[in-house]
Amino acid sequence: MISLQGITKYYPSKLGNQVVFDDLWFDIPDDHNIGLLGANGAGKSTLFRILAGSEYANKGSIKTDLNLSWPVALATGIHPLMTGRENTRFIGRVNGISDLNDFERKVQEFSELGNRYDLPVQTYSSGMRARLAFACCISIEFDVYLIDEALSVGDAKFKKKAREAMIDKSKVANLIMVSHDLEEIRFFCDSAIVIADGRLEFFNDLEHAISVYKGGAK
Repeated sequence: MISLQGITKYYPSKLGNQVVFDDLWFDIPDDHNIGLLGANGAGKSTLFRILAGSEYANKGSIKTDLNLSWPVALATGIHPLMTGRENTRFIGRVNGISDLNDFERKVQEFSELGNRYDLPVQTYSSGMRARLAFACCISIEFDVYLIDEALSVGDAKFKKKAREAMIDKSKVANLIMVSHDLEEIRFFCDSAIVIADGRLEFFNDLEHAISVYKGGAK
């Protein structure tokens, strides 16, 4: 279980603190592939970053014994001055990968970067960076994968490959997914959390959650 304990998150602005969550207590259940649903600005990406540890709450904490990925589609932790290979080995070390050579090989093969794998990431296109980040993440065995529009990465061929990889992962791990494509949510998820007004509500019935999200039910 992932337990959100008294999470408060706000962003300072000229108009005062813009509060996303205020003393939020919520348990995200195990053994579900969960879609995160909410309007733009509801806090989906903020929650993802807090879960991944790439951003901190102003108050409160996350308690879990599960190993969570960073948001899969984001180039979190990718250093522009390092090559793709150097970034891969660094990420592998940080995540406790014992066989870095094998990890490096998997990432190079999956990312399809070819010789560019040994060039500095600052020379990559945004799509290439995203492919490197996706390949690094998918090549690590996490308990929960945080998927933020991950299947929009790359060209049609790579999107198909990424989709197949996530299907495989969903069989052995859990997914928490944000996507504007409800058909993607329906394909991968069996349940959902609806975020509105800084509150979270879990729905075991995915279609009920989608109806609530669209405003058609309570």
